[in-house]
Amino acid sequence: MSIFPRSLVLAMLAGAAVSASAQNANQPPPPQHDGKRGPPQEAIDACKGKAEGVKVTFKGRRGEDVKGVCKRMREGVVAVPEGGMPPPPPDQRK
Repeated sequence: MSIFPRSLVLAMLAGAAVSASAQNANQPPPPQHDGKRGPPQEAIDACKGKAEGVKVTFKGRRGEDVKGVCKRMREGVVAVPEGGMPPPPPDQRK
């Protein structure tokens, strides 16, 4: 391969990488829990004053009862749904 085509390919790859990162930089992070980042207030309230590992029930984003367990996170001790996080509401899915 001659120098010209190789440098042309490298320039195209670099341009594509810069374009992709610029598109991502202009987009805000996806909203969570009514536009707030982090766990919903109900998950925080459910474990207020409780130890890590305690089982609790709290209201989910759609008003449903969610069984969870208190876990220590950045925000403090927070209820995490048993079996993992539920999918986002339909209006927040990509």
